[in-house]
Amino acid sequence: MKEAEQIYKSQKEFFESKKTDSLNYRKKTLIKLSNCISKYEDSIYQALEEDLGKPRYETYLSEILFVQKEITTMVKNLKYWSHPKRIPGSIYYFPSKDYIIPRPFGCVLSISPWNYPFQLGLCPIIGAVAAGNTVTLKPSEHSPKTSEITKKIIEESFEKGHVSVLIGDSKEAQALLAFRWDYIFFTGSTSIGKIVAKSAAEFLTPITLELGGKNPCVIEKSAKIKLTAKRIVWAKFLNCGQTCIAPDYLIVHESIIEILIKELKKAIEEAYGKAPIESKSYGRLINIKHFNRISKMAKGAKIIYGGESDSSKKFFSPTLLLDPDLKSGAMKEEIFGPLLPIIEYNKEDEIYNIISKFEKPLGAYIFSKNKKSIKRFKTQVSAGAIVANDSVIQFINSNLPFGGIGNSGVGAYHGKHSFDLFTHSKPFIHRSFFPDPFIRYAPYPKKWGLIKKILNWI
Repeated sequence: MKEAEQIYKSQKEFFESKKTDSLNYRKKTLIKLSNCISKYEDSIYQALEEDLGKPRYETYLSEILFVQKEITTMVKNLKYWSHPKRIPGSIYYFPSKDYIIPRPFGCVLSISPWNYPFQLGLCPIIGAVAAGNTVTLKPSEHSPKTSEITKKIIEESFEKGHVSVLIGDSKEAQALLAFRWDYIFFTGSTSIGKIVAKSAAEFLTPITLELGGKNPCVIEKSAKIKLTAKRIVWAKFLNCGQTCIAPDYLIVHESIIEILIKELKKAIEEAYGKAPIESKSYGRLINIKHFNRISKMAKGAKIIYGGESDSSKKFFSPTLLLDPDLKSGAMKEEIFGPLLPIIEYNKEDEIYNIISKFEKPLGAYIFSKNKKSIKRFKTQVSAGAIVANDSVIQFINSNLPFGGIGNSGVGAYHGKHSFDLFTHSKPFIHRSFFPDPFIRYAPYPKKWGLIKKILNWI
């Protein structure tokens, strides 16, 4: 691919020009990006409405606002984060001045997904640019309108070679992965993440993989049911269920399952009305292929609420499934859509038996007033993040690292964690020509018991 090769070469040349070493330059480009986003805000709303049927308010909260806040955080803290940090030296080579110097990796490749295409396309770029890197973005081909406006914004905000966008399908992605990047950042499915990891391994390129998984959500009998239901419905059906950290299935104590289902139904109708297809607050599935996938998952399941769909509009209503088989279609893999399986449990150990059947998730949630149960859950469950009495909110706080573990991902970002992710912390020691102690050099002393005691003591 000629375009991919040209982009790669321009990235290398731009980074080698040392222009990104300037903190002022980094700040100015990020501020320019912020202004450009504001300039094209209406176009962003329109693009996401066409790609995903996203309501404007949802687009603002989950895409635009988050990106703008990330830029503000970087600009505000960049000088302090980029400054070399003096650290204590060692007595073994006293005297010296020891530092950690934050340095960029170089040329970064970022491959972004379609579910939050604007936010997940730009946030890694913001962190990488703040750290002094150049970036090439390969956005998803499944959200073409958002890819187009993202490309336009980036081309107006950055110099050629600083940040570039290559629009295309898997062929373009493969062409880019064939080059030797200094860092690769990927957000998407676990299956594609494995392909990216293999490509990175070819050159021993460091990577971040933001993937997904079957996020469990436990509701104990002590939970405040009405509020629990409201919070679950918001988290699960946000973006039509196409959120990597959404609750994937519920594990509910048998004593409250009927009342919880009743409250879930109420919460869905309060949010989207009795006809969600007419709701201005409910999104759509990304394409017909994904629609067919969700339909296949729901087929044969015990639907206790919802199940309405319209392929011509890529619409699938918020749907509750009761007591699915752990080997059923909805439980074989991450759902990534508006289906919510509900599993009943009696004894607490059953919770952990069910969760252990799946790979480590990106998020895990528990609703309970029982402190001992919460403590056991947060200790025993291995996940990218644990939240008690809510879900999805871990993404909002940029002071928290966002990332997975095991099959749900490698590495974490957001805020300072993004800057650190795209930064090589380079150690630097500056010594004087002060004479060294005799014990350092050969010939070594024959009797060194006293020296051993002194070295162990200091």
